[in-house]
Amino acid sequence: MNRREELALSLAEVEDRIAAACAAVGRSPDEVELLAVTKTFPAEDVAILSDLGLTAFAENRDQEASRKTAEFAELRPDAAARWHMVGSLQRNKARSVLRWADRIDTVDSARLADAIAKAATEPTEVLVQVSIDGDETRGGHPIGDLPRLADHVARSSELILRGVMTVAPLGMSPQQAFAALYEAVTRLRVDHPDATVISAGMSGDLEDAIAHGSTCVRVGTALLGSRRLASP
Repeated sequence: MNRREELALSLAEVEDRIAAACAAVGRSPDEVELLAVTKTFPAEDVAILSDLGLTAFAENRDQEASRKTAEFAELRPDAAARWHMVGSLQRNKARSVLRWADRIDTVDSARLADAIAKAATEPTEVLVQVSIDGDETRGGHPIGDLPRLADHVARSSELILRGVMTVAPLGMSPQQAFAALYEAVTRLRVDHPDATVISAGMSGDLEDAIAHGSTCVRVGTALLGSRRLASP
């Protein structure tokens, strides 16, 4: 089986899982975006996934992403693709990340939001990364303080608040974590009705996330396999 066949099979399996999870809770699969997490995989894989119909790709390291997005553009110059930053972002890297990222999904502080706004040359879409359990080592803004950071982001003319992102914490069931996130987002939308994105759920727990309102699942391993080096 060649790489294209492998990825086509994996994509079909992931799409079937998304469809089944949506059907189980009376949702349409069209409500859930599949974000392919391509970190550590080569641009050639991204090109194949693009050929197979995917348009949203995620990276977590600026240096790797800068190189890969350029390589992808050479491989598929006419392809429609949106790139997301899903890794921890240092403030001094904001300008560099904005050269390739269409959306930054990991805004976890007012200082980072300000750094992105200062570096932006046009309005930039962002998600607030939420920490469900408050564990700062895993990244994310404390869920109880979500409204304050969301308000801060929304006040910036250079930032567009699209919603929230989270990773289910260790020591808590995904169901519990994603239910808590959905409750917080429901309250948030009273003041920020356009914050419609809930980026939650990965290869191992996307069904639980979809059951609790996720509109974007970030899938790497189930789609691309075990991690490999992005280049020789």
